Amino acid sequence: MAEGYGSIPSTPLLKDELDIVIPTIRNLDFLEMWRPFFQPYHLIIVQDGDPSKTIKVPEGFDYELYNRNDINRILGPKASCISFKDSACRCFGYMISKKKYIFTIDDDCFVWVGDLGEAGIFAGFADLLLDVGIYLVAKDPSGKQINALEQHIKNLLAPSTPFFFNTLYDPFREGADFVRGYPFSLREGVTTAVSHGLWLNIPDYDAPTQLVKPHERNTRYVDAVLTVPKGTLFPMCGMNLAFNRELIGPAMYFGLMGDGQPIGRYDDMWAGWCTKVICDHLGLGVKTGLPYIWHSKASNPFVNLKKEYNGIFWQEELIPFFQSAVLSKDCTTVQKCYIELSKQVREKLGKIDPYFNKLADAMVTWIEAWDELNHSGAAAEKPNGPAK
Repeated sequence: MAEGYGSIPSTPLLKDELDIVIPTIRNLDFLEMWRPFFQPYHLIIVQDGDPSKTIKVPEGFDYELYNRNDINRILGPKASCISFKDSACRCFGYMISKKKYIFTIDDDCFVWVGDLGEAGIFAGFADLLLDVGIYLVAKDPSGKQINALEQHIKNLLAPSTPFFFNTLYDPFREGADFVRGYPFSLREGVTTAVSHGLWLNIPDYDAPTQLVKPHERNTRYVDAVLTVPKGTLFPMCGMNLAFNRELIGPAMYFGLMGDGQPIGRYDDMWAGWCTKVICDHLGLGVKTGLPYIWHSKASNPFVNLKKEYNGIFWQEELIPFFQSAVLSKDCTTVQKCYIELSKQVREKLGKIDPYFNKLADAMVTWIEAWDELNHSGAAAEKPNGPAK
């Protein structure tokens, strides 16, 4: 097996409380690289595209695999809210899970191969290294090897500080604290609902930026975790993301994207904007920064431009909408917040394009389906075939 893996706790953190959700259209060979970190956990694999295709999963993983036939069977008519031919289908995994926490990752995100000099050097040898099974783990500035999943868990288990910015970033990390002048009344912080990780190598750029910077790679490792301040939106990327499903799960709807829809590649953005508005309303925290993963593939910018075209224009109105969104005091649960937000989407965004009326309907359907599958005592739905 490979050398150089970072130390892994003898008892993995939250082993029985966390599901790993992976959307895919291909065999999951990339799991071999993540085996030391992911094998102790339960995986939920959401297969997009042709349901007759067999997805191969390496032996030794505990997983459930759901394809479109399973989604249609389990949700019935409500399956219309789950996107098809788009990674937004991953949110079905959030819905079907019974665990408290979720970590979701794309199948082109790898454990970083470190100690080989600059990132560009690694890129040239990536395929060779994977073929011979050399998987080394990224190191932080202190030389400690990185366990991305463990870092997400630490982010979620430590409080956030959305009401006042700490200039030493996350005061709950080892070696940090609240700086002089930080109000003592706010030092307890709030519960963290979302941990948003970043990427080395291929940045998460939109199509126009990809086109003008085709060779740009992110080689900078910034050793920091920040709380996103209350009232501030951010572009949430779904390829390296963890969240407290019990606290914020119903808000993590990745919208209507892909087949039959006029927009793509805004699924995680939509979920992030909705989630942040609801977290701010309910007094929950969102963190961004560590951990980093290695994003291996740059998607085609011309294909991306076709998907993003409407979104690039629409976001100039979507973002002010979310910045000004106010939820009533009666919205005391995530579901109530989300339903009220759907009404505002219909009222204010429906004027932009009829798509947003359809999306508002899907938001309601999503909540109905979530509640049906997650009511107390609900029987677990079986996937397509036995868990391995």
